[in-house]
Amino acid sequence: MGHVSLRAIHKQYDQQEVIRGLDLEVHDGEFLVFVGPSGCGKSTTLRMIAGLESITSGELLIDGLEATHIHPAQRGVAMVFQSYALYPHMTVGQNMAFSLKMAGVSKAEQDKQVRRAAEVLRIDHMLERLPKELSGGERQRVAIGRAIVRKPKVFLFDEPLSNLDAALRVNMRIELSRLHKELGTTMIYVTHDQVEAMTMGSRIAVFNQGRIEQLGAPMALYQQPVNEFVASFLGSPRINLIDAPDVHTGPAQVRAWWQTLIAPLAHVPHRIGIRPEHLLLTEPSAGLPATIVLAEHLGDSSIYYCQVEGLPGLLNAKLSQAPGLKAGDQVGLQVQAQGLLAFDALGKCMH
Repeated sequence: MGHVSLRAIHKQYDQQEVIRGLDLEVHDGEFLVFVGPSGCGKSTTLRMIAGLESITSGELLIDGLEATHIHPAQRGVAMVFQSYALYPHMTVGQNMAFSLKMAGVSKAEQDKQVRRAAEVLRIDHMLERLPKELSGGERQRVAIGRAIVRKPKVFLFDEPLSNLDAALRVNMRIELSRLHKELGTTMIYVTHDQVEAMTMGSRIAVFNQGRIEQLGAPMALYQQPVNEFVASFLGSPRINLIDAPDVHTGPAQVRAWWQTLIAPLAHVPHRIGIRPEHLLLTEPSAGLPATIVLAEHLGDSSIYYCQVEGLPGLLNAKLSQAPGLKAGDQVGLQVQAQGLLAFDALGKCMH
């Protein structure tokens, strides 16, 4: 079991409130990702679950038992940090067995549990090596193995892949997802990387200024964000946000395009959002005229940054098939019918 409940959780440092009445139910066996910008409260929340930060007010329950003031070692959780925190003078096997040794587990049982965890993580051939002989990815596996041997109810990961290069991060994302399926243990994972969040989590909690803006399945949040913040945070490249043009002074072509886009809507939005993959490039006469400022060719897709006269900033379009366009080319912009998000003056999505 690994059900975690946070009820009206507040965290305050002196006069600064960093967590503001957080309510959250983490289901047994799920992979929940906390995502958000730096300073939004996601790591602080994780550390409160671990017992490494005190809770100013509110209630934390683990498997229905009150855990707000229980010692970290008695909560049944294990935390994996961004820094591997391995003892440099100990072998991989000794590092993994350390908590078992401190708990008075017999040497035979230590060896058995370490060997089992090492096999799951595919590092059983490294048990006699020292940390300095390992790569960053291998060290992170050892840190995870050290958590596994404790057989926790809940795994807590605090940006564990931040120190790895891009290729290793992809491999470790695959390994962690495989590990979750194999162990079936509840995992709570903190990251600022929305790609990690979208690809790993069974649910995502998007944090902002000490609150959860939205909680749900990755694609549900991507396709049906509750507000501009969630829409902007999830997605790469970022969503295009376009303000309503002034009905008197706005460029005529922009006003005409805007009216065409919002015609099916029941209410007039304050701002619209268009995902880059929903912005199509056509002949200049067939859409909103624009000029390509920059073209990024990524192999399997291309991103075109377009300037529209009368609009601040650039609009970006992501195409899976490169039409051979380049900077300076004139194009027309069209929007796929299902690709429009509308926001009111408070930034809330108008569904």
